[in-house]
Amino acid sequence: MIFKKDNLLFGLILGFIAPLLSLMVYYFIKFYPLFSMSDMFEALKTNRQLVTAISIPCLFLNIILFTIYINSRKDGTAKGIFAATLVYAIATLLFKFLG
Repeated sequence: MIFKKDNLLFGLILGFIAPLLSLMVYYFIKFYPLFSMSDMFEALKTNRQLVTAISIPCLFLNIILFTIYINSRKDGTAKGIFAATLVYAIATLLFKFLG
C-alpha cells in the first residue's frame, strides 16, 4: 500500500496535502452553501481570528498522520509530515500577525 512508504519526500507530500483537504472539509462544513471559497478567503483577510479557527482543524490531520507514522516506526515519513506542519504553522502565524 502507498501509505506504508517511509521517506522524507512522501512525508512532505502528505504533510502539504492533508491541510488542504482539511481546509476543503472545513469550508463545506462551515461556509458552504452560503459563501463561496473566495468569500471565505476574503473573510480571512479582514478577520484575523478566523485564521486561527481555520488553521487548527487544518493542521489537526497532520498531527494524526504524524502520530500514525511515528507509532509505525516510519521516521522518514514522519519527519516530512512534521516539516510540512512547521511550514504551515509558521506561514499561518506570519499571515495572522504580519499580513
